[in-house]
Amino acid sequence: MFNKILIANRGEIACRVIKTARRMGVATVAVYSDADRDALHVRMADEAIHIGPPPARESYLLGERILAAALTTHADAIHPGYGFLSENAAFARTCAEQGVVFIGPPTPAIEAMGSKSAAKRIMEEAGVPLVPGYHGDDQDPALLRACAEEMGYPVLLKATAGGGGKGMRQVWSSEEFDEALAAARRESLSSFGDDNMLVEKYLTKPRHVEFQVFCDNAGNGIYLAERDCSVQRRHQKVIEEAPAPGMSDALRQEMGDSAVKAAQAIDYRGAGTVEFLLDEDGTFYFMEMNTRLQVEHPVTEMITGQDLVEWQLLIASGEPLPLAQEEVRIHGHAFEARIYAEDPDNDFLPVTGNLAFLQPPEESTHVRVDTGVRQGDEISVFYDPMIAKLIVWDESRERALQRLASALAEYRIGGTVTNLDFLYNLATSRPFVEAEVDTGFIDKHRELIFHERHQDLERELPLAALALLLYKQQHDGPGSSVDPWSPWRSSNAWRLNEPHTHRLTLHCHQQDHEIEVEQRHSLYIVHAAGRETQLQGELVGDILHMEVEGHRQRGTLARTHDGFTLYLPAGACHFHEVLPDTGEADAPGAGAGLAAPMNGTIVALLAEVGGAVEADTPLLVMEAMKMEHTIRAPTAGKVASFFYQPGDLVDGGAELLDFTADEE
Repeated sequence: MFNKILIANRGEIACRVIKTARRMGVATVAVYSDADRDALHVRMADEAIHIGPPPARESYLLGERILAAALTTHADAIHPGYGFLSENAAFARTCAEQGVVFIGPPTPAIEAMGSKSAAKRIMEEAGVPLVPGYHGDDQDPALLRACAEEMGYPVLLKATAGGGGKGMRQVWSSEEFDEALAAARRESLSSFGDDNMLVEKYLTKPRHVEFQVFCDNAGNGIYLAERDCSVQRRHQKVIEEAPAPGMSDALRQEMGDSAVKAAQAIDYRGAGTVEFLLDEDGTFYFMEMNTRLQVEHPVTEMITGQDLVEWQLLIASGEPLPLAQEEVRIHGHAFEARIYAEDPDNDFLPVTGNLAFLQPPEESTHVRVDTGVRQGDEISVFYDPMIAKLIVWDESRERALQRLASALAEYRIGGTVTNLDFLYNLATSRPFVEAEVDTGFIDKHRELIFHERHQDLERELPLAALALLLYKQQHDGPGSSVDPWSPWRSSNAWRLNEPHTHRLTLHCHQQDHEIEVEQRHSLYIVHAAGRETQLQGELVGDILHMEVEGHRQRGTLARTHDGFTLYLPAGACHFHEVLPDTGEADAPGAGAGLAAPMNGTIVALLAEVGGAVEADTPLLVMEAMKMEHTIRAPTAGKVASFFYQPGDLVDGGAELLDFTADEE
């Protein structure tokens, strides 16, 4: 076994590897950029080496600096985690040349699966079923278009060197093809340094089912059950579960055997994931093989009782597989939900911010939280905006899903927009509860997941008003009078010979709401959302005890830089007080939609200055947190000037261009 390993990654996966290494008695070395100087993974490791500025291409993607750090600290091996250098064949080869073990597959295996088109050819020769498509080397756009039209729309464009949904576009008609191809190639070149594409027939109702495989140095291979990763946005997974619902023993064995066959076809070693599309009729097709540990590996750990990072270290150090296939056992059901700093109501656009309040659910044998951040940390524009992975387990899918809903309701994050409410709505929606999942789940059930909730407003606004008043009484303190009995010292809206009445304007659910609160000692009568609510309450620290017309409940109030978040049993309510004469007109990004929606980098200018454009014409592309966002013309007109050029960094809310609309 190794004495010391270096983790060539950051965030939650670096922390995850450190935990297992420490349990095994293996020392760890972290690497960090300027942005991660005080990060959790740096604090957890035994040693840490600085490797450069915040942009990944100047730090975490520089293999020579990573390897130099390993040699300087006398590390025996490098664990790449996932992303960054985890599937970089050149880096794995250089490690071997320098006598440092790469905790991953052999270089030829990475190369074989690094190109999706080459992988398809290998799998075809190995007898693994494939989705119909074009996987050739000729990348002429006209040929790719012709192939798409021959197999019939919809088709899927995929970067041959891709992963994680990057360089991927669904194309539903020939009119969309050219723009989609250009965007996919641009994104692929930015992410992987390669813009080659393959074209596949897009199955309209498939499930995404993947198998965890392991192979040792003797060529033995096994699979540790499957994961269903069908629920996705932007081709990136949102909630994963294991085992896949409705999976029969016979189909599991057939798909598992194909997965092992795929791995052995490239002389694989270590942990890998073979991904399939599973159609409604039970037929399945090889999609790709990821030559690394997957983000969703914890659900496999929860149902098998195995530590997959420990398996990686054992196999990389020359040990045989810890189990034979017949010894693998599946027990119970597990879910993983990815907690992101992103705005689901704005096409899942990633956001930055400070984690001013962070309170995950309590961990237990049923609940696990894998994270790389702490309260007060920044969500940076430079890296993926994932905050944590919430993993739950129980004896059955139904009970595990109840655990997931409960843990999501208890998860509390203030200071940035997150997808927690979206995840809760998704996990509790009837189709998901009944396991009616496929890769189009979110689009198909948008009304269920993104419902506008007037009932929530009726419930939340009185509680938000109560919380704000109690917070003011607790924190703002009494008036300036030194007389403790003076009515001017009171913060209960005292008026001479008048009811004690507060008038508030709260911004909640993207709207301003006028609220009137009459205070009668401990009773508050709130007029909001067109109804009257009587309630009582007490704020003790950040815990709000409430009684609403005989219904007692408890919530948590978190103060953030831009307002408050009230965490309730049914979900979170985000609000802030709108003070007189301030309004929202000057808020960043409140212009005509031509402002940067986030901090990021300009990728491409798509329109000619002075040239006429139609409404919805792409004008500019920017990238942040590994995702592209296209700015489009709000109406017919022309671009008078661009304020930034490709490669420029821009702040969220900055105006990007001067656009002149045509006169009607």
